Amino acid sequence: MSHKTKSLPPVRRLVTGHSNGRATCISDAQYETNLIPSGDAEMALIWTAPDLPVDNNDSVDGRERDAGVTLKGGSVIRVVDMLPGAASPMHRTNSLDYGIVISGQLQLELDDGEIHNLKPTDIVVQRGTIHRWVNPSDSETCRIVFVLTEATAAIVDGAPLEEVHP
Repeated sequence: MSHKTKSLPPVRRLVTGHSNGRATCISDAQYETNLIPSGDAEMALIWTAPDLPVDNNDSVDGRERDAGVTLKGGSVIRVVDMLPGAASPMHRTNSLDYGIVISGQLQLELDDGEIHNLKPTDIVVQRGTIHRWVNPSDSETCRIVFVLTEATAAIVDGAPLEEVHP
């Protein structure tokens, strides 16, 4: 597996808020993606919210909140740069995930062996299934944005499916 050479630009994040009742930009910053322990991707956490519905009066910078892959009871948005030739482990979380491919190519592999090829502007609605991500390119990083919200586990034969973490 090759390692990224920072071929993709940093992620710009604008955060809006209020000042004297009027809309204002309270933060405009750029963030680099950072290599995750499995070595298959780099990620940048963009924002988290601890509850749904979200409290827009919460003054905490959502990027500073402690979040795992998902945030129990809340939501997470992150940018993932899948490295050339890399594949994630098979995994499942009790979440509803929206994945939007920004650049490059990506494959979604399901545990039944089915493979779906994705390109920029394709959107995946991931509903708590076991899956993995594969970047089939040997030279191009794939950037995908994920929005994750907590969800109940899928029920199969009367029992909830357990999460599977790498």
